[in-house]
Amino acid sequence: MQKPVKIVVYHAGQCDPKKCTALKLKRHELVRIVRQIRFLPKKAIVLNPFSKIAFSPADRQRIKDFGLAALDCSWEHAEKVMLKRVRGTSRCLPILIAGNPVNFGKLTKLTTVEALASALYIAGFKEEAHQLLSIFKWGHTFIEINQERLENYANAKNSTEIIELQKHFIENVNT
Repeated sequence: MQKPVKIVVYHAGQCDPKKCTALKLKRHELVRIVRQIRFLPKKAIVLNPFSKIAFSPADRQRIKDFGLAALDCSWEHAEKVMLKRVRGTSRCLPILIAGNPVNFGKLTKLTTVEALASALYIAGFKEEAHQLLSIFKWGHTFIEINQERLENYANAKNSTEIIELQKHFIENVNT
């Protein structure tokens, strides 16, 4: 039996606790919450929209060995939080469409659970991705509207191929 993926979320306490996907994941014992960035696992992959390197299937082994981390904070304060010294290996998720009720249909405005599920899916942990999303009524919507993109990203070899896939996606959106 393979050991479960270790998932840690830095929670900045800037959102409505009733709507917070990270806190709901914690209540279901699917993630561990930390309140200070310095408590993120040292060598984990950290999902950070300000990273210069795109997340790709090449990050799978690091996730398997050291875990996956997300930064949960308000979009208004994201840059301030995420430009702090973040432990771990920062990666930016490729372009995906939000399936959550608050930002439905918007590019890259993902909830914490959508970000975590995306990374897990792309890295080949599809069962774990579905498990995280399954506790939300709208969770299946995220996979449905991003199915083709997620599959394409999951079949890429590295960050460079992810960037090429994103370019193709953007060209198709603008035509």
